[in-house]
Amino acid sequence: MDVVARLASQSAVVIFSKSTCCMSHAIKRLFYEQGVSPAIVEIDQDMYGKDIEWALARLGCSPPVPAVFVGGKFVGTANTVMTLHLDGSLKRLLKEAGALWL
Repeated sequence: MDVVARLASQSAVVIFSKSTCCMSHAIKRLFYEQGVSPAIVEIDQDMYGKDIEWALARLGCSPPVPAVFVGGKFVGTANTVMTLHLDGSLKRLLKEAGALWL
């Protein structure tokens, strides 16, 4: 859990992803299209990937990726992030975290 908390706090937006996951790709693209440059942790390419995946599952991430943290706080997986985007809440969270300036 410590490695996830440490990584999640290193940037305004952190996405835990797998390079082969289509939902991870869609969520990363969503953030890029919002003008946000998230830190991406590809857990399938990280030496601590299995530990990170286990920690994300313990946080309630099911499936464990994509898992999005904004301002060091766990926001959710793909369904939650898309819901926040559609209702306009995601933009507010991004502004509060300093990830989005406009």
